[in-house]
Order: sequence, then structure tokens, then C-alpha cells
Amino acid sequence: MKLSARNKLPGVVESIVIDGLQAKVGMRVGDNHLVAVVTAEAIDELELKVGDNVTAVIKSSSVMLAK
Repeated sequence: MKLSARNKLPGVVESIVIDGLQAKVGMRVGDNHLVAVVTAEAIDELELKVGDNVTAVIKSSSVMLAK
């Protein structure tokens, strides 16, 4: 699959929490932890499970966090 997104982060699924139609997928990317919110249907379609190798593809106009 070819994508225009340039931010592709390989990682490993550490947790999956399904809550109704949505799911939170926690993944380890090197020394960092990343959380993706996806549909529960996507979890089923990808047959995603803890320990799977995945790639987080990020395409956004901006990502902001402050504290």
C-alpha cells in the first residue's frame, strides 16, 4: 500500500480497549507510547491483538500539546 503520509512510525501494540463503537490502541514506538483512537470495526478487520507489529500513520495539519 502506498500512502502520501510521510510520518510512519513502526511499533508494537501494547493495549486495546474497546468501548462501544470506538477503541483505544496503545502502542510502543521506540521509547515512546502512542495512543490511537480507531473504530472497533477496524480492530476486527485488522484482526489486531496485543503484541502485533503495526505502523502508526500520522497525517495532520497540526498536533499540539502544552502543559
